[in-house]
Formats: sequence, C-alpha cells, structure tokens
Amino acid sequence: MVAYFDNSATTKPCKEALEVATLALTEYWGNPSSLHDLGSAASGMLRKSRKQVSKLLGVQDSNFYFTASGTTANNTAIFGAYNKLKKQGNRIVTTTIEHPSVGEPIKHLESQGVEVIRINPDKYGRVNEDELLSSINENTILVSCMAVNNEVGSILPISSIRSAVKRAGSPALIHSDCVQALSKIPVTPKTIDADIITVSGHKIHALKGVGGIYIKTPNLIKPYVLGGGQESNMHSGTEATPAIFSFGAAAEAAADIKGHAEYVKSLKDRFLNGIRDIPCITINSPDDAIPYIVNISIMGLPSQPTVNFMSSKRIAISAGSACKLGHRSPVLTAMGLPPQVIDSAVRISFSRYNTQNEVDLLISAVKEAAEKYGKKSR
Repeated sequence: MVAYFDNSATTKPCKEALEVATLALTEYWGNPSSLHDLGSAASGMLRKSRKQVSKLLGVQDSNFYFTASGTTANNTAIFGAYNKLKKQGNRIVTTTIEHPSVGEPIKHLESQGVEVIRINPDKYGRVNEDELLSSINENTILVSCMAVNNEVGSILPISSIRSAVKRAGSPALIHSDCVQALSKIPVTPKTIDADIITVSGHKIHALKGVGGIYIKTPNLIKPYVLGGGQESNMHSGTEATPAIFSFGAAAEAAADIKGHAEYVKSLKDRFLNGIRDIPCITINSPDDAIPYIVNISIMGLPSQPTVNFMSSKRIAISAGSACKLGHRSPVLTAMGLPPQVIDSAVRISFSRYNTQNEVDLLISAVKEAAEKYGKKSR
C-alpha cells in the first residue's frame, strides 16, 4: 500500500510503540500481579504506561484504568453509570451519531425500560447545543456524547453539558467517547468537563487490544467486567502488557497535539483544494471538523467501488465506519443526507505520518475516479 488514509479505522503502530511492545514480549513478560521480580518489573512498566496516557489526557493516573478496547471502555461507562444511578432516575440523553459501542449498550438499556432521548445532528453532523441541553431534566442519570464524530469529524458540544446538568438539578454523570479525539484535540476534564472519558490505543498509533477509561472520582460508577480485581477492580483480567506499554509510548509520542494538528490541517487543506472544483464531488464534513477526517461523496460512484478503485491505486480509504460494515451509514442517515449521497460516501482520515506526496496521489486518484465514473450532483 502506497498511501494509507484510513486512520480513523486504525493506525500504523509508531516506532516507539513497537519498541516497547517488543520489550514487553522479551523482557517484561511477567504477570503484573505476580510478586516475583518478573511480575514487579512488568508492574513498574504498567505504572509508567498509565502515567504516560494520563498525562496526554491531563488526568491523575490514579483515576485512569486500562481496558481491553475502546468498546469495553464504553460498555463499562454506560452500564457502570446506569447500575450506579438507576435508583435516582431513568433517563439517558445521547445523540444519534454515537459509535455502536455506545449506541448498542444504550439501546439494550432502552429495551429494559430506560427512557432514551437521542439528539439528531444537522446536515453537517453538528449537534444542536440548545436541543441537547434542554433534554436534560431532573430524571436524567447519564449524558453520553462523543467528542468527535468518527465518520465526518464534527466536534460535539460536550463542554456545555455541565451547566445544564446543574440547572436541572440532575444526578447525571457526563460521559464522552473520546476515541477519535485523543491526541487530535484537547480532551482533558478541564476542556470538556466530563466525569467519564473513554479512549483507545490503536487510534493513536499503539497496538490493538487496549483502551482506557478515566473516572473522575473513586466509586463513581460500578465495575462492569468482574473477575480478579485488576485495574483497581474497575476492569478485571490480566493486563495485555504489550498493548498497554505501546499505548503509553504512543501517547508520549503524540504529546504535541497543536503541532501535529497544524501539520495535518495542511494536508487536509491541500486535499480539499485539489478536489473542491470537481462538479460531481460533495463534501459531507463540516468546515469546522477536525483536520483528521474528511467525508466526501463521488456522485454516481457507490462507496465500495470507490474503495476498490483506490485500492487498485494502492491507496487505502474507508466506506464509512469500519465498525459498521455492510450497512448504510447511520451517521449520514441521521444527518438527513440524500440516499445517493450516503451510498457514495467515503471517509478519508489522515495522520501525522502522511505526506504531501501521498496527498497528491490521493487527489490524482479521486480526480480519475470522478472523471471515469462520476455524475454531476444536482
């Protein structure tokens, strides 16, 4: 593959992540819960990794717990908050554009009788702040709102939620899925004012198989994954140290959030300037989306054939979310886009490791696909 532009699905592990993962497999391979020297060495590296990820999140390392993935982190957040607060209310407020690892647990709770209020986005994937906040009442026990949408890159109004919770006299906890936001925009508790933040390693150039959850105070939610009591009882199971160590190293390598974002924005601007005047292309992401994600449609050319065409050019892009294969995008559907736009939509997601030459290859391939197969949008 010459050019990889599917970084929202997963990222290539960075050099630092691979180096420390190798150490985990060859030197620090003991169980961190064991009391002998190998276990103590692994436990020390585990503590270091926790500090590294916590620093990127801007949290105390004692409030951050490793999980098996972003999905298990989100399930822990949703079910843990509900089980803690279910006697205090019965309403959950969320959006229609959440990742399935948030949407499906909430749907399950809804089937058990929980009232769920879902806020739709506008045609650019932006969630109306007033509508979101006005849905919070004294019966609300959880507000779950992602920081950045994984398909179009829109930024959601999380930082405004706290005032609405206080105004309503609500016991609600605020959860934000920050899987697509970590290392791309600041997502500290100060910037988004959330009680629970969930993240994933393989989206920031770590290995797959590790996620994490920040919880503002001890005992704020009930544990969901039960067992041997690892991660201070919040997520039981022997820690996957190669992945965890790689998460710490990748977090440290990603520390220059502003500098990396400026570079990626230059790549995104280069791409958009190169395709903006093609008549059959529509841009589905909002102007104020994060620079890492661009969603476009080549009208007349369905999504999967577009992905296949790009693959033939040794370029990797995505037909929407990799977590929802074979289905029309629920995000673009919720945005109210016409079926022909949705069925032609593809997601291009950048990383700081992409180059201008790769972007130029992408522009050339998009132009060729549009000229051969595209139809002017009406």
